[in-house]
Amino acid sequence: MVDVTDQLFCKGISIIVPAYNEERLIGETLRAIRAGIQQWASHRGSSASIDNGAEAVEIIVVNDGSSDDTYDTAVSWADIIVTHPRSYGKGAALNTGCRMARGSILVFLDADLGSSAASFPLIVEPVWAGQADMVIAKLPKAVKPGGFGMVRRLAQFGVYRLSGFDPAAPLSGQRAIRSDVMKQIGRFGEGFGVEVGLTIDAVRLGYHVQECEATFSHRESGRDLRSWLHRGKQFSAVGRTLWERYRYPIC
Repeated sequence: MVDVTDQLFCKGISIIVPAYNEERLIGETLRAIRAGIQQWASHRGSSASIDNGAEAVEIIVVNDGSSDDTYDTAVSWADIIVTHPRSYGKGAALNTGCRMARGSILVFLDADLGSSAASFPLIVEPVWAGQADMVIAKLPKAVKPGGFGMVRRLAQFGVYRLSGFDPAAPLSGQRAIRSDVMKQIGRFGEGFGVEVGLTIDAVRLGYHVQECEATFSHRESGRDLRSWLHRGKQFSAVGRTLWERYRYPIC
């Protein structure tokens, strides 16, 4: 488990983007986030810099030991970039981002969202309005044929059995959460089980978790060997996270 330490919060939004070898899409993703920030700032009548105004936004990229040009591509768009000396996994990357974050709302976005990342205010609004403590994005149906849904079904079943919450998008990495809620949870799962563990912990602690339709889209896997191996790793990681949450419940 990875612990989340104390942090200095201000009224604002911290967007955390973990990235591993994402030079091809991270530039487009960050540009889109910037566009979404400008729309948010215009709508709220506030500054887009977290150092100014009460409804500001910052972008934090955690370069998780990439061997390509992820850092060089991201540096022009991010407010903060932290580089791990090697890849520690998504949970560790999110933990690093949380340590650096100053916003009262944390937004987790994948680095491969491309232009669709501009839609991030859709998942922020319910948290900002006090309607939810965590919002999970439900993405549109995949365009190309993928697997047979075994990982999703395992995650859905496990989250329901361990928390009573029946998620439609148990694996979605696009979510917004109050920073004080994340601080109380205090841990991330490892590997592909990060989102499953976060949902279980938030619900068991009594927080209101909500799902909403969002127009995010990212790289889809197919039915080639590499994709099946990826799903195998996902299945194993989700199963391990469910076992850990069963053995060591947060409350």
